Amino acid sequence: MEESFSIEKLQEKLKEKIKEVERLKHLLKDLKESSCEPDLLRPKTECCRLQNLGPVANLTKGDIERYSRQLILPEFGVKGQVKLQSTSVLIVGAGGLGCPAAVYLAAAGIGRLGVVDYDEVELSNLHRQILHTSDRVGLSKSLSIVRSCYRLNSNVEYVPYHLQLSSENALGIIKQYDIVLDATDNVATRYLLNDACVLAQKPLVSGSALRFEGQLTVYNNNGGPCYRCLFPQPPPPESVTNCSEGGVIGVVPGIIGSMQALEAIKIASGIGSSYNQRMLLFDALDGTFRSVKLRPRSPACIVCGNDPSITQLVDYVQFCGSAASDKDQELSVLDQQFRINVKEYQAMLSRREPHLLLDVRPEVEMDICQLPHSSLNIPFATFNRDISKATRQVLQGIKDLARENQDSQHQQENSKSIDGTFMQLSHEEGNHRKKPSENDKFIPIDTPAVVCVCRRGNDSQVVVKKLQEELKMQLSQGELDRNQPDIKFVDIKGGLHAWARHVDSQFPIY
Repeated sequence: MEESFSIEKLQEKLKEKIKEVERLKHLLKDLKESSCEPDLLRPKTECCRLQNLGPVANLTKGDIERYSRQLILPEFGVKGQVKLQSTSVLIVGAGGLGCPAAVYLAAAGIGRLGVVDYDEVELSNLHRQILHTSDRVGLSKSLSIVRSCYRLNSNVEYVPYHLQLSSENALGIIKQYDIVLDATDNVATRYLLNDACVLAQKPLVSGSALRFEGQLTVYNNNGGPCYRCLFPQPPPPESVTNCSEGGVIGVVPGIIGSMQALEAIKIASGIGSSYNQRMLLFDALDGTFRSVKLRPRSPACIVCGNDPSITQLVDYVQFCGSAASDKDQELSVLDQQFRINVKEYQAMLSRREPHLLLDVRPEVEMDICQLPHSSLNIPFATFNRDISKATRQVLQGIKDLARENQDSQHQQENSKSIDGTFMQLSHEEGNHRKKPSENDKFIPIDTPAVVCVCRRGNDSQVVVKKLQEELKMQLSQGELDRNQPDIKFVDIKGGLHAWARHVDSQFPIY
């Protein structure tokens, strides 16, 4: 049996290696093809001086044939195309918004297209970031976009920047472009781009997409407001959700990114933006578009007002209290004594050590994957909404598990290990359990530990902290028996992602 299991594992690993070899072959082929591309397609890792684009005098025969369908538009015409080809656009963010924006700007014949992104292509990007491909996983995102656009229209001048936009380099880059598109997914970069565009006097076409919703507006254009006019102070970091945490339907950033390209084309060609002092709100679930009027430019704005106090770029990470990145940041909420790593939890499972596994992910994520142990699912939002209710459910789960261990520990362990299948205690089942009586205030002596897990090891820390504080408060108010043993709460460092990296390579990452 052991030999058969080992062979299956080796076969799975062989399949993985074959896939990796094929990916590397595609990557090598892509790199060889890139050697025939112009030097300007090499990614830049720092701000550098670009030659002036210069005006386009006339359209060539090839231009007329390529752009004929937009040339015959009365609102656009040859004059609009000439202006477009004399314009440079910078896209900051080569993801779900940046991809559709870039491809439509390239197809329309923008003169110069710069793309800024510090990240590399990942498999989880591909459902919405449509210019990247499976064989480009690991490649610079800005370079991936530029190569795709170059194959669509080699007449455009492309400038990929593989770097993190910061207070040190933003103005030097932005000043060399006519229009800037904000296709990022974090608050710090939004404020950075806004201030840089105001200081450089550039219009900023801003887009955002999350879950089933999208937004679009144009800042600092024709006397309209800037981002700070509407949002003088950043939101609390804990209230901000990005696509990685909140999710997104891939079509939504596709629609908003395309709209960003459209607004940039209208500004460049002289038609003018439709979203100056207006914001587009798109609801994909309802299939509706709404446009709301925004407040005008604020004379008291500290960056674009009559007496601005910001005359140079500041530290936006400090200002916003969050990193200028759409990557999830690792929190440090708990002392190390209340944390265990995935190897330690794997050892607990091997020893069949009794414990309550508390999974605080949203219910929908429980269907994606679970650790190999029965779990009680109480979503993180429940702890924020009603900590007393969540704590009661946890205590009830501890009592049930402790009693099961006392009555039939051997039988329970056997039933949990048959064929590797496990029973999950759902959030709803917790709600329908028998309500505790006065005698239930006391938890049995052999109280099992509570191991809290989430996707990345952040929410689980917060939950452990909340449970510790809530139980302390309940003890002080006499709601729990003072003679009962302490309940040990720990969280798993790195959550499910760490489990996939260090314990089970077949465990899905999302």
